[in-house]
Amino acid sequence: MRLIVGLGNPGRLYRDSRHNIGFTTVQALASSYRSSFKREGALSALSARIKIAGEGVILALPLTFMNLSGLAVSALLKKYRLHQGSLLVVCDDLDLELGRLKVKSGGSSGGHRGLKSIIDILGSQSFSRLRLGIGRPLKSVDPTEYVLAVFTKKERATAKEVIDKARACCESWVSKGITETMNIFNKRSR
Repeated sequence: MRLIVGLGNPGRLYRDSRHNIGFTTVQALASSYRSSFKREGALSALSARIKIAGEGVILALPLTFMNLSGLAVSALLKKYRLHQGSLLVVCDDLDLELGRLKVKSGGSSGGHRGLKSIIDILGSQSFSRLRLGIGRPLKSVDPTEYVLAVFTKKERATAKEVIDKARACCESWVSKGITETMNIFNKRSR
């Protein structure tokens, strides 16, 4: 069994924001397998179940807001008796340009507060993460406002492309493992 968690903020206000690209990716993955999300009781998360290459996968969206994502992730790992090596976290990344993604096993939060919450609560960095580039704002734009804003009309096609690529990356992580997935998806496209 594997757990893929998309990070974001719950609620209509944040639905299409750059910060919610992790949510959007995991929702797109569920949709492609014709699965829908249900409330996870007291766990402060929505979850859906799918199978990829015969492997059971739980898709989850924490409802704790980004900065408290670790509470939901920890509870999901405990409920399903999964170890951190069975976890892939999908999130946005200001340090990657829009359209790029990077998957890796372990590492620091890189300043991402959702990842920091997960690392702090689990007491470990030993889980996989898939970072989706949203690019940096102009110096005159507050980064907090930037990540909470929706993609511009000009950015939407690129955002959709990276979400589609991220879905394939999630499937590869389940079926081929982290090392082969890194070799496939971390190449810079020309």
